[in-house]
Parts: sequence; structure tokens; C-alpha cells
Amino acid sequence: MSDEPEVLVEQRAGLGLITLNRPKAINALNHAMTRTITEQLRAWATDDSVRTVALTGAGERGLCAGGDIVAIHHDAKEQQAAGHVGSAADSATGKFWRDEYILNALIGRYPKPYVAVMDGIVMGGGVGLSAHGSHRIVTEKSTIGMPEVGIGFIPDVGGTYLLSRAPGELGTHIALTTARMKAGDAIATGFADYYVPAEQIPALLTTLQTETADIAIAKYAAAAPESALFAQRDWIDSCYGAETVAEIVAHLQEHADTEANAAATAILGKSPVALQVTLRSLRSARTATNLETVLNEEYRVSIASLASHDLVEGIRAQVVDKDRNPQWSPATLTDVTTARVDTYFAELGERELGLTTPEEM
Repeated sequence: MSDEPEVLVEQRAGLGLITLNRPKAINALNHAMTRTITEQLRAWATDDSVRTVALTGAGERGLCAGGDIVAIHHDAKEQQAAGHVGSAADSATGKFWRDEYILNALIGRYPKPYVAVMDGIVMGGGVGLSAHGSHRIVTEKSTIGMPEVGIGFIPDVGGTYLLSRAPGELGTHIALTTARMKAGDAIATGFADYYVPAEQIPALLTTLQTETADIAIAKYAAAAPESALFAQRDWIDSCYGAETVAEIVAHLQEHADTEANAAATAILGKSPVALQVTLRSLRSARTATNLETVLNEEYRVSIASLASHDLVEGIRAQVVDKDRNPQWSPATLTDVTTARVDTYFAELGERELGLTTPEEM
């Protein structure tokens, strides 16, 4: 075990720098890290000596691979074995998600420039730490995604808010297939703003100490690569506009483009119930007027997922045993009832996340 803190915090002149520091785990996020980041952001928000905040990750592999899903797997198994599924919000994972989503909302309304360096791998919870910021930077090494349906989970951390606002149906495609975005894709879909070559990131962070975020980034930003994903909008928009996942898959299978056929195959390998819930979440998020509303609904869905068979089974198959052969239940899209999907959106009473906007306070 390393004696180094899992989150490094330092102030360099006018820059407040937060570095995720679990490089061997690709800086996977845990509850203690979430609390540290939240506490520091709140302190810097009212500190006049800090003009800009920046987020980066230690090591060469990426900013953040997401939440610690092995810990979530153990917690979910324990909750289900003990018959505590009705109080999943009170579990260690439920408490982690609560604080994580509160942090996502804080980043989304942060009163100072928040520069997220989305270098390397940025998945799930890593997206929540970065893509709600005011200045989101990608590099030639960036690989960004929301892979939740592959482990029987549903995009969270405000991911459905971002995905639902991507042009056309690109967000639906990303969510249902777990497609990875490169730098150009991330900018085209609204997950990032600027392209800066990785070798220029240290110089950018130095410049941020004395210059405003806009001026500093302008010195190092370059033209973004073309988005291969955006170039496929014709078949994506025509196929993913359907009302159900089954209809989407049928359209993809019938399309003349081989990329569409491959997308259908990818979707059919994912958790049927997670797919159905994800599509409803995306459609709901599309009509929401703010991030907080979406996070509140995502929290309900996540808590329900913690009590589900597919989350435990998906993590087992993909991460724990790594046999890549999850046995989903229900096993097919047609076996997933509307009533089953409805349970994921049930209100939590006194355990609601309860985020509000400044206008509502």
C-alpha cells in the first residue's frame, strides 16, 4: 500500500490543482476521494487567491477509470444476501453515490473556471468529475466512455444529462453500445471543449498559474481531430430514434451499413434490463431543464440497480471472474416488462438525493 494520499491538492500561485493519485488503478474513484475533492472545491470557491481550478490524473494511463466497481460488487452482494435491498441507499455504495452526485452538481455550477484534463482513459465516474466542468480538455490519448450497460448498470454521474444533449442520437448510440469516444468525438458530442496535445499539458498547467483559463488554453489548443462518430450520424440518427431498444436493434440489423449491424450485435450483448432503463433515462434527461433534476433521477435508478441481479452478475463476468459471459436476468429484451423498468424509477421517500438548483433554494 502506498503512503501517498489518493488525492493530491496544491495551490500554485492562482491555480488550485487537484490530482487523482491512484495510478495503478487508473485513478479509480472511491468515497474518501470524493469527500476530499468536494471539501477542497468548496474551500477554493470562496478563496480569492485561487482564480482557476484544474483536475488531472497521476500516471500515464488516464484521468480516471470510473468508480471502484469491485467494491460496489462486494457491497451489492452483501446487501442482497442480508436482505437489505430495501435500504440500499443506506449502504456504503449508496452513501458513496450520494456524495459523488453532490460533487457532480457542485462541479456543474462551480463559480470559478474548472479545467478538466481528460487525458487517457476517462470512464463513468471520471466523466462525472470532468465533463460537467467549464473548460474540458482532451488530448490525442483520450478515450472517453460510459460503459455501464455492459456491467448491468445504467449511466450515472450526470452522464444521461450529457448523453441526451449530444447531437441527434449520438448519445443514445454511445450509451447502448458502450462505444468509446476519442478526442474529436468527445468535442463533437459535447463532452469536451478543447484539444491540446498531451505534451503541452505541463506547460498549460504552468501557464494557468498566472493567466486566466481562456488565455492559457488558447496558447496551447490545436485543431481537434475529425470525429469518426459524428460522420456516422445518418444511420445513427435514423436507427436510434425508435421508441424501444428492440426497435432500435431491428433498425440497426436491417440497415445496409455494416457499422449499424455491428452496433446491433454490441447492444445484444448487454444487460437487457439495463438497456431498457437506460433508454428511458436518456429520454427523461432530454426534457430535464438542469443537471440536478437528472442526478436526482439517476440516484433512484442507481439505488435500484444495487439491488438487481444484473449489476452483481455483470461485474462478476467482466471484472471479477473475467469470463466475459454474463448470465443476464431477464435474458432477452422481450422478457423485460414495463413494470420491471418502472421499479428503477420509484421514489425513495426520505432517502431521495434531493438536489435543488439555486433558483429553488
